[in-house]
Amino acid sequence: MNGNKCGELIVEGKTKQVYNILNDPTLCLLRSKDRITAGDGVKSHDLTGKAAISTATTAKVFQFLNKVGLKTAFVKVVNDTSFIAKKCQMVPIEWVTRRLATGSFLKRHQGVPEGYRFNPPLQETFFKDDANHDPQWSEEQIISAGFKLNNLVIGKDEFDIMRYTTVAVFEILERAWATRDCALVDMKIEFGVDENGEILVADIIDSDSWRLWPSGDKRLMKDKQVYRNLINVTQEDLDTVKRNFMWVVDQLDYFIPSFNSLVVILMGSPSDGEHCQKIANHAKSLGLKVQLRVCSAHKSTQETLRILAEYEGNYKKVVLIAVAGRSNGLGPVLSGNTSLPVINCPPFKPENISQDLWSSINVPSGIGCTTVAYPESAALAAAQIHALHDHLVWARLRVKQLMNFVALKHADAQLKNLVV
Repeated sequence: MNGNKCGELIVEGKTKQVYNILNDPTLCLLRSKDRITAGDGVKSHDLTGKAAISTATTAKVFQFLNKVGLKTAFVKVVNDTSFIAKKCQMVPIEWVTRRLATGSFLKRHQGVPEGYRFNPPLQETFFKDDANHDPQWSEEQIISAGFKLNNLVIGKDEFDIMRYTTVAVFEILERAWATRDCALVDMKIEFGVDENGEILVADIIDSDSWRLWPSGDKRLMKDKQVYRNLINVTQEDLDTVKRNFMWVVDQLDYFIPSFNSLVVILMGSPSDGEHCQKIANHAKSLGLKVQLRVCSAHKSTQETLRILAEYEGNYKKVVLIAVAGRSNGLGPVLSGNTSLPVINCPPFKPENISQDLWSSINVPSGIGCTTVAYPESAALAAAQIHALHDHLVWARLRVKQLMNFVALKHADAQLKNLVV
């Protein structure tokens, strides 16, 4: 375990075991079982290889979520059937997000046709209680329960953070699955609170956690619903379920593509370098590849057009950001000679901000460049353009929205109890 020593069993469920880590009390080890169950354990079968499949699925999903900046409990894989995670006290709620109406939702809401599309996604919560078949709970019930986990009481703010995070996780994974021509129909996740009182996406996310319909066709489903639907389970049936789960593992390898979204920052003078570096830093944080170039539309028009031709001719997905102050000819010249998107971000100075702004927005007809005032805004605008084709960039933007929401929640919670 690379220096980590497995300790005593903390808890054992139907399909996994959780162990202490002796030399690090902040971590735990989750070990999956070769077992598949349904109906709160009423139906269950041994399924050789499922532990390895479940671990691989969970690891790839959490590694993807971690890469786009979402906070999870997952740390690293130990072996084929185990991984290490931050030790959390678990919130005893299943958070379910639905894009299409199917399954138990139809039983609880008669008259709604299967496939009814929820925009935005529908979010539901269920109390983890096998004996009572995980009853649906309302927001009011969860808040009133007063769960206290690692000294954090689950109240209105905590509920809102988990609800907002749940939908974000769903939408991020939905976008990723769409790149594989597969519809993420619904899914469930769980949260834990670590020793620092931080709420994290925790437990596992595997083929027990979601419904997946390739090409949006229910008949092609690749999730555990295939097993749930079986009346008399044969070895051939179990082999089919296993192949479906392996298909999911294979598809997850495509979730993290190589860098292909490029932002080219063109500055009119090397003196604009500091401003351009700020744009570059923000762009890189959003998963964008960045190149810096120097050219002057006024002083070296032909060289500017030659540099532009490099990006026109390589068929890459490129967004151009023009950084030029005073009389900004760079952005308009670029925009007038390319079909690539162009964003102006002049290095404004207090003494001539009105002139710099006017030279960037008062452009001739037929010129489509846009103008923003701040480096972060330029990077965000470029990222939003790339997000139309790059699900990884889209996911980073979605997580940024989530982090803004959480930060405001925390700030409000601190200030509302402040005596002034």
